[in-house]
Amino acid sequence: MMLRITTNKSELDVSLIHEFLSKHSSWARGIPRPLVQRAIDNSLCFGGFVGDRQVAFARVVSDFATFANLLDVFVLPGHRGNGYSKAILDAVLADLHLQDLRRFTLATGDAHGLYAQFGFTPPLKPQSLMERYFPSIYHGNTQ
Repeated sequence: MMLRITTNKSELDVSLIHEFLSKHSSWARGIPRPLVQRAIDNSLCFGGFVGDRQVAFARVVSDFATFANLLDVFVLPGHRGNGYSKAILDAVLADLHLQDLRRFTLATGDAHGLYAQFGFTPPLKPQSLMERYFPSIYHGNTQ
């Protein structure tokens, strides 16, 4: 079936997005729903729909001039293998707000091959990158 992709936030199924991120993702397990809503409110979001059911999601944080970071990309398990992840990435990279950026980043633990197909590579100068990362923050631990 064909995937319809929209950036209209009013169409997003926030309950489904929260359910997936908080219970099934490896990167946001335990995230509270109010944080998911705030993240959506402050991001450029892409919802992927088959019929009227949302089956995919991605969001981008950006200044829309120099930098963007791709986050929370997923396709529901029952809909994987249909090219939907590629379709949503095509839509993200084609979005007019995200053209001519100097840097477009993402973090992934297991989808390097997918993102490489879209031109993502390991950092040219990893020694220049730093982060503050609190993987257990949604469980009350900032260490």
